[in-house]
Amino acid sequence: MTDRMLDGNAAAGPLAELFAIELTTIMMTCTACSSTTPMGAHMLYADAPALVLRCPSCSAVVLRYSNDRDRLRLDISGVAFMEGVPSDTS
Repeated sequence: MTDRMLDGNAAAGPLAELFAIELTTIMMTCTACSSTTPMGAHMLYADAPALVLRCPSCSAVVLRYSNDRDRLRLDISGVAFMEGVPSDTS
């Protein structure tokens, strides 16, 4: 590997920042309708085997999350783009 190309382990630190911010304020762009709204405005269906978030504009599934004791699964295939502001901006 070169200095420009590293393995995926090198991404763990920077990506940890994404999951350490206030998730309800993350702006999510829906792949189906291209609307951008905060995660807190999405509709949550929590009575399925997984948590399902749907777009408030078009009702498309944007995110699925499940925790079945030994595995965590996150499907964000319905999200074209996510953007958040770090908690510590100093």
